[in-house]
Amino acid sequence: MSRHVAIVTDSTAYLPPPAMARHGITSVPLTVVVGGEALEEGTEISARSLALALQKRRSVTTSRPSPEEFVRAYRAAAEAGATGIVSLHLSADFSGTYDAAVLAARTAPVPVRVVDTGMVAMALGFCALAAAETAETGGSVDEAVAAAEKRAVDMSAYFYVDTLDYLRRGGRIGAAQALLGSALAVKPLLTLDGGRIEMLEKVRTASKAIARLEELAVERAGTAEVDVAVHHLAAPERAEKLAERLRERIPGLVEMHVSEVGAVIGAHTGPGLLAAVVSPR
Repeated sequence: MSRHVAIVTDSTAYLPPPAMARHGITSVPLTVVVGGEALEEGTEISARSLALALQKRRSVTTSRPSPEEFVRAYRAAAEAGATGIVSLHLSADFSGTYDAAVLAARTAPVPVRVVDTGMVAMALGFCALAAAETAETGGSVDEAVAAAEKRAVDMSAYFYVDTLDYLRRGGRIGAAQALLGSALAVKPLLTLDGGRIEMLEKVRTASKAIARLEELAVERAGTAEVDVAVHHLAAPERAEKLAERLRERIPGLVEMHVSEVGAVIGAHTGPGLLAAVVSPR
């Protein structure tokens, strides 16, 4: 297995730890600030703790990694034998993480290609896996980047949230859209489009919205070989039920990942999040 090209991502990829270890992927953590206390995602604050803080209406914000954290990750990869690095990150419209990685790349001991995938959660994770698999077969930095970018182009991500209020507070969706959703008492379905969260459909009830989320994922998958991720925040039963139905209905399913999102994404979506990511092979 080649390690000449190292893959670095950030904690919002929410890759399963065994997959990261198997493919040698490094993750640089973002920070969640709860009531003035800065906590590292994945090690110092759990999704459950974040959900509880949100339910208590505590002040919650998020922060990018510092360039110095990326410098350390790049140096460690070089010391482990990497001659090139592909650094893949969540949409620059969501976070300054990409900018911090670009700054760090200027002083890295080996060449670094920093990529704004326009994705988040396992939509980003699938990009990192595609790059890692390409590197493992001897692929160059350019080939690993191309594999990640192809995954991103072909990816579809659909989100259900109980309320748009958290996205509005974090500036991830327009106040007018959020207020309209509240006034009409609709349940929003959202999608990733051009690196941004966009309103896809408005549905009258939670059950109808989740059923529609399922239909969108099945339609997108078609009969092709696909990987699918189901994410949630404080809604494990919803997630397991959706995953089971998708396993039954998607004939070309290769891998299914079911996981709770971390604190950074959870801070902007709120408890009740349910998401489906469909990634053609």
